[in-house]
This record gives sequence, structure tokens and C-alpha cells, in this order.
Amino acid sequence: MFVVVGATGNTGSSVADTLLNKEQAVRVVVRSADKGAPWRAKGADIAVASLDDVTALAKAFEGSAGVYLLVPPNYGAQAWLADQRQRMDRAAEAVQKSGVDHVVFLSSVGGHLHGGTGPIRAASYGEQALTCLAKRLTILRPCYFMENWMPSVGMVKQQGVLPTFIAPAAKIPMISTKDIGRIAAEHLIAGGRGKQVVEMAGPVEYSPEEVASALGHILGKTVTAQHAPLSAVVPTFKAFGFSDEAARLFEEMYAAFSAGTIHYEQPASVVLGRVTLAEALKGFLKAE
Repeated sequence: MFVVVGATGNTGSSVADTLLNKEQAVRVVVRSADKGAPWRAKGADIAVASLDDVTALAKAFEGSAGVYLLVPPNYGAQAWLADQRQRMDRAAEAVQKSGVDHVVFLSSVGGHLHGGTGPIRAASYGEQALTCLAKRLTILRPCYFMENWMPSVGMVKQQGVLPTFIAPAAKIPMISTKDIGRIAAEHLIAGGRGKQVVEMAGPVEYSPEEVASALGHILGKTVTAQHAPLSAVVPTFKAFGFSDEAARLFEEMYAAFSAGTIHYEQPASVVLGRVTLAEALKGFLKAE
């Protein structure tokens, strides 16, 4: 049996669906029984546990052949980085207590870097914590999620504008969460060996202008990518409910992307996904 944390989110649901489609036994970890009901209907086992409850989480991991682990952030936390590191520590402790053999951990591109990367700093910390405790560890380092553009769809529909903190013409690696989940599931089934790092990208690189064009094609309207200054990052994210620290960490991350200081550790061995940008955006819009 494989355990999936975060099955109610994009990557976790893709992991669980991929495993079930391959006729693997799956246990999903959810915060309440009602959130697990759809998965029970698909044939998955349900474990109700919070990432704040080490004992319950360790019990959910026990007896499994592998765990897909992500640590969801609470962007409203005032001391966000400290809060996220504490969550990582609890997850790592649960891994140790459960005795699970293999952990597939969702980190991020730039996870090998240890400063100046904004919220990616928390993923780097998680890599280090799990390296010390997991018997076998597969670290996933995906690039920018294609689905990260979807919160802007309201503005796109109303104003024909796609705001971006990335230069409109700059091509960057982007990947669908469906590809992340598929690749994670494949590594769970394979079993892992020692410590592995899997860096990931989509089939090709895309620019915000190409995202705007793809959305325009799907929605049947003209959409323009509008470059927002880095000085707008903090007020924008605080308007979304992020704490001041969390918002400033995102400003740091976008500044690092602009400067080219966030990069792959092993660029020659990046695993490419299959889902195109248009396919990812169409799937998300259909699910709205």
C-alpha cells in the first residue's frame, strides 16, 4: 500500500489517481472523514490525520511501502518560515516513527540552494530534515506550476489582462501538476534507492505572453500579459491574505527568478513532463 498526503490538492490527487489507475492499494491522509469520502468511493483507504499530529500521521504511514509527502503552507502565519519549518519537522518525525521505507517528497526547483529563494527556503529545509531520517528518499524538484496562472483567470475574463511578475517575453520551465503526480506515483511504485533527486520541467518552456495567448484561445478573447513591478508583489499577496513575511518571501523569490539565481542543480538530467500548457489550462478551466 502507498500513502498519499495532500490528496485533496492538485499534485496529491494526481498521485492517488495514478496509483489507483495502476491498481495499486492507496491510503489517503485527510483532515476530516468527509474530505476522504470521494476517495473511499474510488477504492482508497482513508486515514484522518493532521500534519500537526505526529502520532496520528505516523500511524497513517505505518505498514506502507512508500509515502508521497508534501507539507502544505499556511501563508497567513506571521512567522511563516518558522511555522513551515516546524511543520516539516513534525512530518519528518512521523516518517521516522512510522518506519516507512520510502518517502517521495515534493520540494521545488532550487531546493539545493540555501538562501535568497523566498518560500523555496522551506522546501530546502524539508529536504535536509528528511535526508537525516528517511531510509530511502526521492526528492521531487518541479519548476513553476502551470496551474499557478489560474488565480488570475477572473481578471483575464473581466479585463482581458494577465498580470505577471515575470517578464512577458521570458520563457521559463513550467509543468502541469498532473505530470508531477504521475512521476511521483511512478517513483513510489519503483521503490527508490538511497537518496534520489528528480528535477522536472514541462515538455517545453513557455513565456507569460504564451500563457496569455493560450488563455485567450480557450476563452475566445484577446488576452494581454501585463508586467507588474516587483514592488507590487507584497501588496498583491497581502491582499490575498498572506502575512507580511510570506508576501516578502514571494518578493524575494520573484526577484531571484528575474536575476536567474534559482536554477536546476542537475540541468542535464531534468525529467520532462507530457502535458502541454494548453492541455493544463483547459483541464483546470473545465474543473472550475
